[in-house]
Amino acid sequence: MLRRVTNENSDIRRGSVGVPRGAGWARRLLAFTGPGAMVSVGYMDPGNWATSLEGGSRFGYSLLCVILLSNLMAVLLQALCARLGIATDRDLAQSCREHCSKPVNLALWGLCELAIIACDLAEVIGTAVAIKLLFGIPIAWGAVITILDTLLLLALIRQGFRWLEAFVITLLATIFGCFVVELVLATPSIGGIVGGFFVPDAEIVTNPAMLYIAIGIIGATVMPHNLYLHSALVQTRDYPRTVEGRREALRFATWDSTLALSLALFVNAGILVLAAAVFHGAGQEVVEIEDAYQLLAPLLGVGAAATLFGVALLASGINSTVTATLAGQVVMEGFLRLRLAPWLRRLITRGIAVLPVLYVVAVYGEQGVGRLLILSQVVLSMQLPFAVIPLVLFVSRRESMGEFAIKASTKVLAWAIALLIVALNLKLLFDTFVLL
Repeated sequence: MLRRVTNENSDIRRGSVGVPRGAGWARRLLAFTGPGAMVSVGYMDPGNWATSLEGGSRFGYSLLCVILLSNLMAVLLQALCARLGIATDRDLAQSCREHCSKPVNLALWGLCELAIIACDLAEVIGTAVAIKLLFGIPIAWGAVITILDTLLLLALIRQGFRWLEAFVITLLATIFGCFVVELVLATPSIGGIVGGFFVPDAEIVTNPAMLYIAIGIIGATVMPHNLYLHSALVQTRDYPRTVEGRREALRFATWDSTLALSLALFVNAGILVLAAAVFHGAGQEVVEIEDAYQLLAPLLGVGAAATLFGVALLASGINSTVTATLAGQVVMEGFLRLRLAPWLRRLITRGIAVLPVLYVVAVYGEQGVGRLLILSQVVLSMQLPFAVIPLVLFVSRRESMGEFAIKASTKVLAWAIALLIVALNLKLLFDTFVLL
């Protein structure tokens, strides 16, 4: 069940997905499509839902510009992940093991494992809440039911990696479709949406409450495990390991992740727009995901609206569990060169995430689960700088990256984003602990 591996991830095998030689641009792009979708899942998890719902219900469309900014930052960071994996044939965890001392490597591994558990905790809560909303099953039992997704993941991996990607893309399409219908029903203000995206409100900086939610949106956007996962997933394509082959692979991988993150932008903005159009206009402040579900049908006058919301939340939770499991395997194999049997790795991670949910429900009732969700986002924020900074350092090294090392202008932009994320997350942590 536990064994040492040599040079590559045994579940995410290098060159396992074929790329047609001499085919047209569209067919080749289709062959590279998949890793971006897998990564985009982390940008629309329950943590993002919570911040966008609260932001839209309290401040209308004003925070759409923050969602746009955070998405643009994510596009660059994920492109850097693809660059690292394609140029060096190493994922971020393997690069840390190769370039960092053993104590630093072990510390980074421990922090990343903590972040994955925190991420899994948010997914357990989101999935359990969706199960309760759709089927009336209590959150505690819903959390236990989420353990069964281990069997789903194993079945998909046995069918081949392309099947796993197709499953994730299908659920993403489901989420997208649900929000298209929701937004049509909500009839939001087009002028409000345009103004929210492109006319920043000065109150975002001057209003402490709005600033806090804005920081939460940015802090919950870039998931640490996504940076490790994406740098591994891009290596599954069977492109020529030559300078020209890598250059083409990088171009298609960047298109793939950018298009997928555009979908994530639509979903996150859609959640905020829905909250602004339905709740803010009615003077309803929504903090809990369950509140949004309960209020949608009465305010929109359509019973299916709440059901679509619950289906999208369930699809988001299931999707996130798949990518978090793969990220956990990448991290363990990359940092330690050790591999747990997939079912055991999944059971351990999910078991650690389920126990706090059961404890909180038993002690504080189901109302305390929302507080636990916020705590999981704080833990993720604490770990994020320890993934972003090594990434920027590694893609700047000409010794290992060769001609694929980032240019000076990109380096300045990447460091600016890294420092902004660090500063905002420190502010978020400070405000969170002060509020606690």
